[in-house]
Amino acid sequence: MYNEVKRPYISLDLGTSNILAYVSGQGIVYDEPSLMAYDIRTNKLVASGSAAYEMMGKTNDEIRMVTPLVDGVISDLDATKDLLNHIFNRLKMMNFWKSSIVLLACPSGVTELERDALKLVAKGMGASLVVIEEEVKMSAVGAGLNVELPQGHLVIDIGGGTTDIAIISAGEIVVSRSAKVAGKYFNDEILKYIRSEYNVSIGIVTAEKVKKTIGSLVKYPNERSIQIYGRDIVSGLPKEAKIGSEEIRNVLLSAFSKITDVVIEVMENTPPELAGDIMRNGIMLCGGGALIRNIDKYFFDIFQLPTKIAADPLSCVIEGTKAYEKVVLRHIEEGMYVDQQKTYLEGLK
Repeated sequence: MYNEVKRPYISLDLGTSNILAYVSGQGIVYDEPSLMAYDIRTNKLVASGSAAYEMMGKTNDEIRMVTPLVDGVISDLDATKDLLNHIFNRLKMMNFWKSSIVLLACPSGVTELERDALKLVAKGMGASLVVIEEEVKMSAVGAGLNVELPQGHLVIDIGGGTTDIAIISAGEIVVSRSAKVAGKYFNDEILKYIRSEYNVSIGIVTAEKVKKTIGSLVKYPNERSIQIYGRDIVSGLPKEAKIGSEEIRNVLLSAFSKITDVVIEVMENTPPELAGDIMRNGIMLCGGGALIRNIDKYFFDIFQLPTKIAADPLSCVIEGTKAYEKVVLRHIEEGMYVDQQKTYLEGLK
């Protein structure tokens, strides 16, 4: 069994905005934007992660920017393989993949076909056992919730590509929904607003900066404006504009109304006994979107439920996958992964 020969444990948070990788005994070995830049002529990887992000909107026609994973789903299989190879080659850790146990965290809306594609990539890297868990469940574990208890917890994980909402009890998800309204969507809405109101075309990096600097969901003291620079869509010349906090708040509130609709849908499908638990335990907010100013006040005002933001919202998923290693090993001992167990045990011989 597992204890006879210690096998590497690798976990990956395959986010639309960032990819994080954890290796047992090594800690978090990678935390960078999930973006890659290719030379169109040679199809060679020019840059990835932070280096590729810095090139956003500043490249020439010979450079192709690729996001290998969109909403937790592989959008470019070859680029995903390149990315994983690049991460572990750079860290000189390719040997960790051989006969490893790999845990992949993905959004709740991912289909079985998409899960199989994720497993295929990890198996192709040398993994002997691939486990897929939903990001929102891993977020709950990483936020410090004891999800193993028969007690309901409402978790809202606002990532880069999707927002996952789930009721978790007794170690499993009871009800969950996924909405493609998250960090990237907020950026796109800010971009559209500035274009329509100021006739200024800006890039995603600027939209992200606006969101982080003055974005909020509830009015706060000493609100301020931000100066942004872009291209005049009429003249084509460089142009600046001054954007206020209230303007961006209205943009975000419009987007968040879609998320609250999904939260209501989840609550309507929650068993009555667990609904009582939610009244007591309230809402846990995770993911990068949880960093938007006054988001906890926003959800409290709407649902009148105690609302907490995780101590480190950005790393909840990867921290959850780290803590979940013991559970995965226990499940292996119990023979839970029947389909893959045979392959795994053969790798131990």
